[in-house]
This record gives sequence, structure tokens and C-alpha cells, in this order.
Amino acid sequence: MTKMSASEAFVETLAAQGVSHVFGIVGSAYMDALDLFEAAGIRFISVAHEQGAGHMADGFSRASGRHGVCIAQNGPGITNFVTAIAAAYWAHSPVVMITPETGTNTQGLGGFQEAEQLPFFEKITKYQVHCANQARIPELLSRCFDYAMLERGPTQFNIPRDLFYGEFDATIAKPIRVERGAGGPESLDAAVKLLASAKFPVILSGGGVVMADGVGEVIKLAEYLSAPVINTYLHNDSFPKSHPLWCGPIGYQGSKAAMKLLAQADVVLAIGTRLGPFGTLPQHGLDYWPKGAKLIQIEANPRRIGLVKQASVGVCGDAPAATAEIMNRLQTGNVEVAARANRDQRLAEIKAQKHAWEAELDTWGQSGGTPISPRRALRELEKAMPSNAMVTTDIGNICSVSNSYLRFERPNSFFAAMSFGNCGYAFPTAIGAKVAAPDRPAIAYVGDGAWGMSLQETLTCVREKIPAIAVVFNNGQWGAEKKNQIDYYADRFIGTNLENPSFAGIAQSMGAKGIKVDHPDKLGDAMRQAVANEHCTVLEVMVTEELGDPFRRDALKKPKRLLDKYAALSVD
Repeated sequence: MTKMSASEAFVETLAAQGVSHVFGIVGSAYMDALDLFEAAGIRFISVAHEQGAGHMADGFSRASGRHGVCIAQNGPGITNFVTAIAAAYWAHSPVVMITPETGTNTQGLGGFQEAEQLPFFEKITKYQVHCANQARIPELLSRCFDYAMLERGPTQFNIPRDLFYGEFDATIAKPIRVERGAGGPESLDAAVKLLASAKFPVILSGGGVVMADGVGEVIKLAEYLSAPVINTYLHNDSFPKSHPLWCGPIGYQGSKAAMKLLAQADVVLAIGTRLGPFGTLPQHGLDYWPKGAKLIQIEANPRRIGLVKQASVGVCGDAPAATAEIMNRLQTGNVEVAARANRDQRLAEIKAQKHAWEAELDTWGQSGGTPISPRRALRELEKAMPSNAMVTTDIGNICSVSNSYLRFERPNSFFAAMSFGNCGYAFPTAIGAKVAAPDRPAIAYVGDGAWGMSLQETLTCVREKIPAIAVVFNNGQWGAEKKNQIDYYADRFIGTNLENPSFAGIAQSMGAKGIKVDHPDKLGDAMRQAVANEHCTVLEVMVTEELGDPFRRDALKKPKRLLDKYAALSVD
């Protein structure tokens, strides 16, 4: 044990966990610890809003596979974390949130910036702890880091601000890492037997594959089976786009090729995914989930197996380890694989469906003129995208339509707000990703409505010299909600039309680069310029009011009004 101050024990624990960056806004509640960051080799990224800090920690984590860390002033600084931590929870990101609170001598007195900070995050964290004894700082803070990684989600370390002071003998714990293994032998045997019987197996590659660095194992199994591989919704980086077995993503505005191939499956192997309900809804007029197919689900969390879709076989194990073991048993167990009999026919079907889908995308993206068709804009951006780019997307109509176009060669490349679906997510998440991977372009897709929730983080990029890129689609509307008003509310537009300033001009006034593009032929060059100039750049893309399908067709109905005063507002 070594005698050290409480702040030293706190910072030494961060260092022992490999923390290199912390995102937040400076505050007196933790200033004594902050004073040690630079000497400990920790860079403090000063942000414009605490929600941005939480998203940056999320993006840092998802790009690097390491912990993301955020910190703020007690009370109002901490409450600003809520939305970002909820997004990190649904993305399974190991974000450690440090929440200093009111000093021990004034708790319960309604003092300055006092709040009960644990209840805010109770349902959106994997672990919370209140440190009431400064001598336990190393133990409890280390546990937050361990649980964030072991249980894949945010954790909270809550500490009264006065406990950063004082001295004690401390031992700094080392990180705990656990190998999850491939799963139980009986479930693996059952998976092999069912998979071997499949005449048209289809593989769904999910976020768990990315998190566990398991793409290589999925490739090997897919090639052995000659099975089409489909990205689960918003995990477009879970299988390489150049591979002949890659078919694209399912979910909202996903790949028709993927959906039509999935519809033919007699056995579905879902690896590292809970098969979220929104990501398997009918799309493009296709109710594509194969009703008669058997499902093999590989998941590290047993509570997610069979949660949304009934599983014939559930394997509770690490995605790459389980996939590798299934492959091993198929190869070494003298197992006859039924799918080999029609291999050539299936490969031809994969090729034909992919060709048809790409041709349809090309047709949709042929529109010229000013302003730019959203689909043409997305197609041009896709063509100009560097192969090593990381892309984040906000929620919204155009950003969601980008699911048709975003495809990647490597994992840890695509970050969306997942099931939480909050606006204001993409840009700060891209900033965090860029900090984690400075050699890779970080590009955020943002609608003009959502941009109002995160444009202030342009200041963070300028101040901290972080060359993140924001592509802002300016069509003067909250597009996703306006499409609902068009299809369900007889074009009664309330709150969905926007009058926008020059977003490129605002970026320039903040000290960033601002580029405005209103013609499709100039969009690719503008993207390449934004990547090359190594400055924070806001690429303002002027697009038409054209909109994709309603985002929540599953949850909307045309209104029927019963009172006479509202009768005219009914829609047949």
C-alpha cells in the first residue's frame, strides 16, 4: 500500500484502467483531481454541453473498444448526462460516468447544486455505486470500470465532492477481464445439428460480433456454408461490404437484397444480436422475416436469447468463440452439410439479388438539379467516402434513409443511437470517435432540425483542434415527423417547418470550415475536401423536401375525431 491523497488515488485508478481522455466541463466539485490529469497522462476534453461529453465518451468507446469516461459538476452538470447515458446504455457502450455530488456535511439541506444523482440513472446503467469512504475510491472506481466492460454498458461512480481531499494508504487494483467462452456443449451440438440440416442458411451478424472482434470468425463460417450474411439493423460494419457473401443491412430502408434472401431461409443463425423488434419490421413492402425458419441465436447475455424472436437453439457465449467452435465441430465431426448440395444456386441468387438492389439504388439516385435529391446526395457521399471512415448518424428521415447506402470494410466504423434514437447524437459521437482514432475520418450525418441540438460542439472541435466532419442535410423541416403528417394527418403541418440560417456560415463564425453545396456534381469533391483539410468542417447540403417512408408506420393510425368541434380533422 502507498500513502496518497484521495485525488491521487482517484487519478491513479483512472491511469491503471488505461484512461487517456476524459470528456466534460470543468467544475469546482472535482477540480482537485482535475489538477492531476495532465501529469497522469490524461487529456481533458472541454466540451460545450455535458450531453455532448456523454456522447463523446460513447463514441470514444465504440471506436476504440475501450472505456469512455465523462465527468461534470454536481447537480445541473450531472442531469445533463441523462440522454447521453441512455443512448450509451442501448448501444452497450462501456462508458464510466463520474458524478461528484454535494459535500457530505450539507447533503439533505437543499444546498447549492444539490440533487439525488443516483436515481436519475438507475434504469440506464449496469452498475452504480456511492462512495461514502474515500479510502474505498480505488476499489469502487475500479469496479465501475470492470462492470462497464464485463456487462457492456454505462456505470456510475458517485462521490461527495469533499471526499477528493484527505490522505490514506491505498492499493490500486488492476483491471479484471473475463473470457466468456463458446457456450455449453449441448447447445453447441444442437446448433451444429440444426445448421448442418439447413438447405438455405442465412447468417445475421450483429453488434456483438463487432464488440467482440469476431468478424473474422463469421467470415470463415459463412464461407464454409456459402451462406449469405446480413448486417443487423444499425450494425452495418459487422461484415465487410467487399465480401461476395455480404448482402447489406435489414431494418428501416435497409437492403432489399438482404430482405429477399432472409425470406428464403430455413435456418437463421443470429450472431451477437438480440434481434431488436424495430430492426426486423416489414420494409419496402416486404414482410421478410421467415415465418417457418428455425433460429439459432448466439448471445453473451442469456436474458436476450429468445427475447424478441423464438429461438430453436440458444447459445450463451462469446460471439467469435461460439462461431469458431461451431465451425470446428462442423469441420472435425464428419458432419454432412445439406447446404453444399445447392451451393452454386444459392451463390447465384445472392449475386442476382445484390445486383438488382444496386441497380435500384442507382435509379433512385439519378436525380440532378438544385437543391439535391436526398437519395442522390447519399449516393454521392457514399462514393466519396474514404474506405477507413467512421460514420455516425442522427435519427431523422434522411439520416435513416442512409441505411440503404452506408456499408463498411471494417468493424468499429458505424455508430448510431440504436434503440434510444435521440436527436443530437451523431456529431458529438463523431468527435469522440475521432479522438479515439485520429488517423481515421469521423463523419456525422445530421438533419437540420437535430443540428440545433449539437452544433455548439463545433466550438469543442475548434478549441480542442479535433477535425470532425458534420454533414448537415438542410431541407427546412423535421422530416421524419413531417412525413407522418403527410401520410396520416392530411398535410396539416404543425411544428415541422423550419426557417434555417446558414449553417456553413455559423461554422465559419465559430472558427471551423463551412462548405455549402447545392448541386450533386459538387458533393463528392466537397466531401473529399472536408476530409483532406484536417479542420473541423460543416458540410451543409441543400436537399429537396423529398421524404422516405414513415419511420413509425408500426405505431401510427389515421385519426378519427369524435367531438363535433374536431370532426373536420378526421382522416379516412
